[in-house]
Amino acid sequence: MLDDKDRALLRRLQADPSLTVPELAALAGVTAGQAARRLDRMTDQGLIRGQTAVIDWAKLGYPLQVSLRVTLDKTVPSAFDAFLAAAREVAEVLEIQTFLGRVDVRLVLVARDLKHYQTLYRDRILALPHIADIEALMDVAAVKSDERLPL
Repeated sequence: MLDDKDRALLRRLQADPSLTVPELAALAGVTAGQAARRLDRMTDQGLIRGQTAVIDWAKLGYPLQVSLRVTLDKTVPSAFDAFLAAAREVAEVLEIQTFLGRVDVRLVLVARDLKHYQTLYRDRILALPHIADIEALMDVAAVKSDERLPL
């Protein structure tokens, strides 16, 4: 169970993951030792799953982002596993989500430009196994992208 000190640490960590443990401790009103123990406990419990760098793919030469909604051939028992294993091998695929409903999987991928996307789509995506239907949605703008919740 989280207490107010845990929530204070998590709020500060969400706001600025680059803060050191002593900085987090000072902002949350605990000692550095207490902060380290609390953060370790929350990590061990799986509440904190890690810290990542958020990459601006456009600045790295991949300004095009596309979401692909994929419906798989459900007559094949191993379709999900085979598709997911193959999709993980496509370097430009940043995210894979599975769903219940008409759409089974959503892939988020990046490309350098339309030509690169077309090549990637034809050569790598359409070669993925057990696709029954696929729909491409090209991102126009990210209106909100935030994993922080009020604590």
